[in-house]
Amino acid sequence: MAALYHPQYNAIMPRISLLNVAHQRISGVLGTGDLAIDATIGNGHDTVFLLNQVAPAGQVFGFDLQPAAIASTWAKVSGTANSDCLTLIQASHALMGSHIPLAYHGKIKAIMFNLGYLPGSDKSIITQADTTIMALNSAAQLLTGGGIITVMAYPGHPGGGLETAQVESWCQQQDQQRFATDSICSPEQPVAAPRLLIISKQW
Repeated sequence: MAALYHPQYNAIMPRISLLNVAHQRISGVLGTGDLAIDATIGNGHDTVFLLNQVAPAGQVFGFDLQPAAIASTWAKVSGTANSDCLTLIQASHALMGSHIPLAYHGKIKAIMFNLGYLPGSDKSIITQADTTIMALNSAAQLLTGGGIITVMAYPGHPGGGLETAQVESWCQQQDQQRFATDSICSPEQPVAAPRLLIISKQW
């Protein structure tokens, strides 16, 4: 794992996992009884992490278009004590606003995005810039004050560069007084390296 560069501090950070950073930041705001969304469940690791944070009284909603992702994730939690806290939805993350109960709008504490393709599957099936931006617009509305959105973006794969650029542009266009964004990436391959965007809603 390469060292990471944090523009806010203009410094090289230790060699750490971007996903671990996302989990650490979310752990600081998400707890038992809270509401969370995994916008792209993929292999289900982020879903399980969120579930462990909010159980036994909270709720996690997970989205993915691919049946294999839904099945794999459900297999990880089916039969466990926390399974009642999980709702999996086979739908685009762009439609999350219509699938989340209205009573929960503006009350979601954490929303995770892990863009790109499902590991071990058809790499031509990827998240798309237009639907990801739609999903981020919904996420910003669903999120409560003090909540957090994390986005793992991968500009190195075909289509990933455009999506990453669009996501970064979206972050820049938000009201900076209301949405604070941190960007963490590797300095060794700044164009193609994965990056983590952390968006905190102030109010």
